Amino acid sequence: MAVKIRLARKGRKRTAFYHIVVADSRSPRDGRYIERIGNYNPRTNPATIELDFDKALGWLQKGALPTETCRAILSYKGVLLKKHLLEGVKKGAFDEAEANRRFEAWMKQNEEKIESKKSSIEKSKDADVSKRLLAEKKVNEERAARLAKKQAELAAKEQAETASEEAPAEASAETSAETSAEAAAEVPAADETSAEAAAEEAATE
Repeated sequence: MAVKIRLARKGRKRTAFYHIVVADSRSPRDGRYIERIGNYNPRTNPATIELDFDKALGWLQKGALPTETCRAILSYKGVLLKKHLLEGVKKGAFDEAEANRRFEAWMKQNEEKIESKKSSIEKSKDADVSKRLLAEKKVNEERAARLAKKQAELAAKEQAETASEEAPAEASAETSAETSAEAAAEVPAADETSAEAAAEEAATE
């Protein structure tokens, strides 16, 4: 019987996560398994991996074969490196203390890479948020400028309409005043004509 370390899909459609399981290669993907040794969630950035290191190492030493994805996960968590170092100890290439030293140095370097990636993701998120805020601010300023321009045009239009309405009223008022003045000037002239006519009549008599 070939034993494999593989993924078992869980979760709803488009929100999938996976269990890392040890199962018979003849079992269906999401079917019966021998043991569950971890979880894998690829929807986070970076991906969330929970793995029982000792159980995974034990199954590898027993001859379990990981699938391509599980091999990448085990390599990422250092299980394959640990297995390789333990085989080197068995062959006498170096002692167990040297194997532990190499493994700890690799784990430290790997953790630094992970932290660097997380910090770069956070920085990119902050930069993206700042960029979106600046773009939104620019849009708001342009919108406010267009609104102010429109209000100024409306105010100028209303002012022009008011001025055009007031101009005929002033013109009619001036015309009325001129007509009244002319009428007042003509009245004395008529009186003078009447006086002269009366004087001529008196002289004739």
